[in-house]
Amino acid sequence: MGGFLSYNTLVVLAGCTLLGLAAGTVGTFALLRGRALVADAVGHAALPGVAIAALIVATLGADPRALPPLLAGAAIAGLLGVLAVQGLTRTRRIREDAAIAIVLSSFYAAGVALLSWLQSLPGAAQAGLSKFILGQAAAMRAEDATLAAGVALACLALVLGAFQRLRAVAFDADFARMQGLRTDRTDLLLLGLIVLVCVSGLQAVGLILVVALLVLPAATARLLTHRLPRMLGLAAATGAVAGGAGAWLSATRPELPTGAAVVLVAALFLVAALLAAPGRGLIAQGVSTLRRRLNTETEHFLRAAWEAQEAAGAGPGTAGDRWAPIAAVAAARGWSRWKVRRLALWLSLRGLVARAEGHVHLTPRGAAAARRAVRAHRAVEHHLLAAGAADIGSADRLADLVEHGLPPEMAARLLPEPSTLPASPHALGRQP
Repeated sequence: MGGFLSYNTLVVLAGCTLLGLAAGTVGTFALLRGRALVADAVGHAALPGVAIAALIVATLGADPRALPPLLAGAAIAGLLGVLAVQGLTRTRRIREDAAIAIVLSSFYAAGVALLSWLQSLPGAAQAGLSKFILGQAAAMRAEDATLAAGVALACLALVLGAFQRLRAVAFDADFARMQGLRTDRTDLLLLGLIVLVCVSGLQAVGLILVVALLVLPAATARLLTHRLPRMLGLAAATGAVAGGAGAWLSATRPELPTGAAVVLVAALFLVAALLAAPGRGLIAQGVSTLRRRLNTETEHFLRAAWEAQEAAGAGPGTAGDRWAPIAAVAAARGWSRWKVRRLALWLSLRGLVARAEGHVHLTPRGAAAARRAVRAHRAVEHHLLAAGAADIGSADRLADLVEHGLPPEMAARLLPEPSTLPASPHALGRQP
């Protein structure tokens, strides 16, 4: 426990937390601008830069584990990778996704080959370059974490300083260009920020998984809010917690790569948001879908019960005190009797119908709701017939599809006066 609270460990935790904060902030604009895959290309393209920088440092007789030259080599290689992607895309013969795949695989293959060759050299095996692939916070020194945190803070400051330009380009680049904004420079700034974040997270998260630290917090925040300032705050907080928690797990269990730990924590946040986000979460959407389906079936049940009571002898336009047979309601809607009984039980609990053996009866509340449903349905039927959009045989079925998709203001325009109730077109014979 004392080792966990050591100065070096605390600095590493702080550095990874700041890295996650910066990655969440930069990743927000990368996600909105559609540059998420560029981060993956940058991360993989950095590997040959790290290997070449380590070779140069070792040739000069310096410590090959020194982080500044390694990060400089990674940054140069990452920028070359970005320029290569842009160059291939500008040929207009290769799509951007194909260009990213080409650069990613080619640079990574070169890096693996260089790394394998370096590991065969005397003294290079102890350089610890393999830690850059999956990340390992336990291998970081206090000065390494401080340097990574400094780069992350610089990224954060640049994002805040260029917030308005980045927002304009992320949401409507064409409009920003028409307003005189140099979108190419803003895009170049965003790509530079992506490179800086990827480079600063190489030793902590690893080049393979650093893209996840950029994308997952931003995607989580996107599920939780529609407003950019709030999205930035949520993405920064999620990235900071994921970075700190992953570093803590890796520090307490050195066999666990930091990159994997950080990504798993960030993925848990994403899954939680995907399930429970208000409005966009799967649970909220499922509840909304069930509520709409239940409301639709309730209206259909009440309307079928009203019309069954009309057919039982209460006269057109009124349901009277008659009881509607469940079999008649089921036949009118094409439902099974079990489904009708289940809906009748639910509506009786809501006080809309009363039940008897094989029959249902609309309560005053249910009759009022049924009257509204019948008015709406018959009004749509009459409008469809008047417009020639349907014949009498299909008007009922087509009105079922149309009425529940109408916005409230359109439905209000179609409805007749509350004191009137249109007769069913079927009750009028074949007169529209």
